[in-house]
Amino acid sequence: MIVVTGGAGFIGANIVKALNRRGEENILVVDDLTAGDKFRNLVDCEIADYLDREDFLKRLRDGAFKKFKAVLHQGACSDTMEHNGEYMMRNNFEYSKTLLHFCQTKRVPFLYASSAAVYGGGKEFREDRECEAPLNVYGYSKFLFDQYVRRVLPKKTAQIVGFRYFNVYGDRESHKGRMASVAFHHFNQFRQTGRVKLFEGNDGYGPGEQRRDFISVEDIAAVNLFFLDRPKKSGVFNLGTGRAQPFNDIACAVINALREEKNASALSLQALRDQGLIEYIAFPEALKGKYQSFTQADMTQLRKAGYKSPFLTVEQGVARYVKQLLVRESRG
Repeated sequence: MIVVTGGAGFIGANIVKALNRRGEENILVVDDLTAGDKFRNLVDCEIADYLDREDFLKRLRDGAFKKFKAVLHQGACSDTMEHNGEYMMRNNFEYSKTLLHFCQTKRVPFLYASSAAVYGGGKEFREDRECEAPLNVYGYSKFLFDQYVRRVLPKKTAQIVGFRYFNVYGDRESHKGRMASVAFHHFNQFRQTGRVKLFEGNDGYGPGEQRRDFISVEDIAAVNLFFLDRPKKSGVFNLGTGRAQPFNDIACAVINALREEKNASALSLQALRDQGLIEYIAFPEALKGKYQSFTQADMTQLRKAGYKSPFLTVEQGVARYVKQLLVRESRG
């Protein structure tokens, strides 16, 4: 049996669906469904069982589980604006340590979600200690667990792989509210108001020109399965595209994908601005000094590990995502 923690969440549910596509249905989903709408992410998935996170942890500590085929640990609090450090460390650090030790004792492959938030406001995004300086307690919780893993790796008994996810967008994220991707928010803004709002300039970047490494959840799932199939490969890896693109590109891709659905021609950024379809708003004071204006994953280590497939560009991935959102909307 394969365990997917956070399996009803955004990335977890996409991994479950990717496993289904290759014929794997013996899956235990672990999650917290206090926010009950997440169940929708699993409606079209096949799983063997579901356990609440606290029940799962209790059974784990009580020795109820002998062994799993693998644990794909996606469960965490991912709210970068959460200030309760005790809550964050319990959910992201202690929970992860418990699973790691179980997997090492039972010799079970352990693949887990880290985050590009470990890099904070830095300008280099390599998997090196000198580049790591998180800006919030969420980033710190991920950073600290990566450090813990680095100490375990030299004496590991089974595969350990950490993925530093950059800005992920894609299907099955509607439950995330304000923490959903900018592509999701732009889709809804444009449908509701006929325009997309972006931040004005900040940190030396022009309006909408702050740049992030945006990666489709389709690529995230593909990389997880690549390592699942190669249990001899371990390490902590960046998982972005290696290509920073401005928020303007996301807005253009969303609007033009929606225009295409109505048989309207694509418009340039300048034309979208001129027609008032993209609007710029003041940069929030609360985010100054706590905002990553630029991220771009150094993909050297992932490529050295053997992952050769190309990653979707914003233009490709967002266009596909918009179509998925429209299909889900048509199905109610």
